[in-house]
Amino acid sequence: MSTAFCPDFSKGLVPAIAQDAATGEVLMLAYMNEEAWQRTLATGEAHYWSRSRGELWHKGGTSGHVQKVRSIRLDCDNDTILLRIEQIGGAACHTGHRSCFYREWKDGEVADCSPVVFDPQSVYGR
Repeated sequence: MSTAFCPDFSKGLVPAIAQDAATGEVLMLAYMNEEAWQRTLATGEAHYWSRSRGELWHKGGTSGHVQKVRSIRLDCDNDTILLRIEQIGGAACHTGHRSCFYREWKDGEVADCSPVVFDPQSVYGR
């Protein structure tokens, strides 16, 4: 792959947006380091850097809800990644919702706007 199409990791982690390739729905935002980027390219499945755990994270490695990468885009400054993905299992969020952006502010109220696809207690035991 051309080095011209490589995120700028010189300042550390780079935001990575996961978007459903078929519908355009934004499913989540995570971060990548260079190792996550290389693993994503090598496997065709999304890998991220977990800031909370301080380790590489294969999305869906525990739940089975992997993200198959269909295309990759970089922004104009090479400091944000857009992964257009196929979300296997239907859910991107560890809470069991389809999207991590499952709450919507509307008319002064907050309401869920993304369906629950699985029970996180049965998947993660928490």
